[in-house]
Amino acid sequence: MADTLHPIVRPYDPHSPLAHLMELAAEAVDEGSEEEERDAAETSAAHWVYRAYTYSLALAVDPETWQGYPAVREHGTRRFEASAVAFLGGGLWLHHTLHITEADGASDVLTLIVPCTCERGYTDIVLDTEEVLLELLAELRPTHGLSLHDDRTPDCHSVQPVPALTGGPRDARSIG
Repeated sequence: MADTLHPIVRPYDPHSPLAHLMELAAEAVDEGSEEEERDAAETSAAHWVYRAYTYSLALAVDPETWQGYPAVREHGTRRFEASAVAFLGGGLWLHHTLHITEADGASDVLTLIVPCTCERGYTDIVLDTEEVLLELLAELRPTHGLSLHDDRTPDCHSVQPVPALTGGPRDARSIG
């Protein structure tokens, strides 16, 4: 008969310093619920806009407009941080998230998502400052908030090439 090894369990006093440290460690790695992530993303976006875009977006975008989304996880790790979006009208959106690196910590990233004149997709533009936003809006004003799209040099990130039909049994021409 094979002996089964059992790990040695050394219980510690629930009031010991080790117990307190274990609780702190559990809280530090606790991801929180998706609802908490959504709320935190909405709050973070509203605060960033209020601080960094005081004379433009803070005046036009109500803090309640933001819709939060939880982090996207892949294989148990975060692939994308929690984010929030705000609809501006005319098909334009703001997207806010945090870019987190070990070297730099967390930095706010605000992106303006603009529909293309081709009506098939969107262009995303990272906003660095309030001045960049205002310059960009001045450029978009003649097109009523649409990003110019050149079919010769596609810059619309949503436009995907149409796959070629193979002529096989699943060919759309043969489905009647």
